[in-house]
Amino acid sequence: MKKILYILSIAFAGTYFAACHSLDLAPLNVIQDKDVFNSEAGVTAYMATLYRALPIEDFFYKPEGSGFGRDWQQFYHPGALCGELCGPYGGTGDGAQGFGYWPYDNIRTVNYLLENLPANAKNFDQTKVNGWLGEAYFCRAYFYFAMAKRYGGIPIIKQVQNYPAQSIEDLQVHRDKEEDVWKFIGSDLDSAYLLMPETSVRGRANRYVAAALKSRAMLYAGCIAKYGSVNYVAGDARNQGLVGIPAADANGFFQQAFDAAKLLEGKYDLYKKGYPDKVKNYVDAFLDPSSVENILVKDYSLTTNTAHSWDATMTCRYMTADGLSRAYPTMELVERFGGALPLTNADGTPRRFNTTAELMQGLQPRLLATIYFPGATLRGRTFDVQRGIYKHFTGTAAAELGTNPPNAQDRILSGSTAQLYPENDPNGIRVIGFTGVWTGGDELTRTGFYVRKYVDYNRDQSACGLYMSTQSWIDMRYGEVLLNRAEAAMELGNKTDATASINLLRDRAGAPAANEATITIDTVRNERLIELAFEKHTWWDLRRWRIADKLLDNTKYHALLPYYVYDEKKYIFLREVEPYQRSYTFDKKWYYEPIPGGELGKNPNLYPNNPNY
Repeated sequence: MKKILYILSIAFAGTYFAACHSLDLAPLNVIQDKDVFNSEAGVTAYMATLYRALPIEDFFYKPEGSGFGRDWQQFYHPGALCGELCGPYGGTGDGAQGFGYWPYDNIRTVNYLLENLPANAKNFDQTKVNGWLGEAYFCRAYFYFAMAKRYGGIPIIKQVQNYPAQSIEDLQVHRDKEEDVWKFIGSDLDSAYLLMPETSVRGRANRYVAAALKSRAMLYAGCIAKYGSVNYVAGDARNQGLVGIPAADANGFFQQAFDAAKLLEGKYDLYKKGYPDKVKNYVDAFLDPSSVENILVKDYSLTTNTAHSWDATMTCRYMTADGLSRAYPTMELVERFGGALPLTNADGTPRRFNTTAELMQGLQPRLLATIYFPGATLRGRTFDVQRGIYKHFTGTAAAELGTNPPNAQDRILSGSTAQLYPENDPNGIRVIGFTGVWTGGDELTRTGFYVRKYVDYNRDQSACGLYMSTQSWIDMRYGEVLLNRAEAAMELGNKTDATASINLLRDRAGAPAANEATITIDTVRNERLIELAFEKHTWWDLRRWRIADKLLDNTKYHALLPYYVYDEKKYIFLREVEPYQRSYTFDKKWYYEPIPGGELGKNPNLYPNNPNY
């Protein structure tokens, strides 16, 4: 009798990895179906394997190289490919073609459970069986979502493949059309919603988690249909429907996104425990594990050796015990929160400030909770950001940033925090700040800003080393669901609902309310870019909206650079191109990643590859 057996993982007691063997006698070091599917502990361990493999783009995730692997360098953030951050990437192409993600081994593990758990259902209460099956459908949808947004059409495999029972030719499955893949994802999430209960243990799915993912996935599909039909690269894969969705089907997907988001109404809420201080409230929304806004989270700990390095690598060593930073918010992102910062007077001359911190007065609480400005504090230390010193400064900011800056001869920069002005004067003024901006490497800010979201201000400096951070990654939260709903509503022409959803977020953020008479799809998109900043959505959003090639067109990003004016004893800020002056350009073929070369070599039926690869 044929048996499908599992090899027990020694590293994770009680966790099983799927494998195939045909044996007459079961070795003692493998676990059989009866060991897994006859006990709740067995099924729970099996499910844990699936959850661990979910392609959650968390603190560790980076869009190239190790991908979902565990790496300390959290500054390799996808936001650094698309203008959210200035980071270590030399350009957008460094990460645009992915890392060959191809999780069919995990999909096989899901399919095996879907095929075999029902046969053992007599061992459990049917409600419990349904819940597990629902989780399996959710996980399969998650794996397919991660592939569809990268490759478009990929093979839909619903049954367990077996070799040598099936021939190599049978196993070399063709790609399905992109539209069919998105419909398959929606169908699996519908099954998950129907089968799962309303609540779940932390870190696992319930019916509303499935609905939240469906709102996200169907929004992607609707945008690919609507905008991908206008802005695309021609090729055989497109001609065969392997990439691209007919524009006529866009509204059907948008409606599904809207309906799914609406299911969460009254089930989750925005975090407001920290009121009336809206800055602290927004900061704590990403640190409080009991937040009512959290829908699906991923936890970390020192004891399980899963801790990450967000604190050690998103602020500089001046604030931490170890590590270094290399990714910094751009001025363009800051300006999305409420327009240009008040850096100049009406006559164009730079405003004078007694301290750099004065600039923060009157800014939107959500902005201050998302990004550390010059003069802000963390762990008892100040973000001492200063680009240099002007001995004197006359004229306008625009003139100083032109081709013949009138004060250039009076400007002093430095690559050392020890350099003083006047030089060799023990009472002199430091030329640059302890936290940048210098003329050296990029381990101090290049833009004048540091990331604040997710940084744990409660953690002592000594506890902010590599692999020492344990705050949870929030994979889905109600704030995103409101944005999914608002965007779908706008696409469907329902401005009333879109405005209401946006204003729930703006009220929490301390931002002016949106007006139904003037709201546009760009209003909703901008709200998404700032509300979800640094949460690894922007890279995908710019691609599904098919605007990345326009925004990233030999584009350079700007910095907020403070200077001390020596003879006035005042500070000024200049809006300059960030010191590295890197250009970012997006090739339109990058709206899809190439099918991994290794998979093409094993299965010629995966051809044609995506256009221009």
